[in-house]
Amino acid sequence: MSYLVFSIIVAFVMGAAVIVVRMKAQQYPVNVKKIILPPVFMSTGALMYVVPYFRLTHTEIVESIVIGVIFSTVLMLTSHFEVKGDEIYLKKSKAFPVVLVSLLVIRTVLKVFLGNSIDAGELAGMFFLLAFSMLLPWRLAMLWRYQQLKKRMLHHTM
Repeated sequence: MSYLVFSIIVAFVMGAAVIVVRMKAQQYPVNVKKIILPPVFMSTGALMYVVPYFRLTHTEIVESIVIGVIFSTVLMLTSHFEVKGDEIYLKKSKAFPVVLVSLLVIRTVLKVFLGNSIDAGELAGMFFLLAFSMLLPWRLAMLWRYQQLKKRMLHHTM
């Protein structure tokens, strides 16, 4: 039980940190590196699957990926760019913190209900895969939108 409470507290602290970092990031121009590096850095966490304790069944893999992709669509819908001068910025969104907190609450509820029926290691593996499956499509969509906007800016300057 203390593990569950601790993990929930850590998740909410990390969620708050993500909101703060995202809000600060909106003050600076976006570039390709800032878009693609988070999933690259996060991908190193997949090394957890080397340890049998964290390995997942095929069903758990599919469930985690599907839920992650569904959550990523919500993030895609709330992430937009704006041009200021000749720079591209992530547009401020009042919905983003609400969406992020909502996803965190949903994740926590799922964790509480699944925690009794799935080993802690498998659950950790599932939530890592869910988070990665949420981050990667969102960032790929952002990268595509960024490149499209950059092309339009280039054509307007010619």
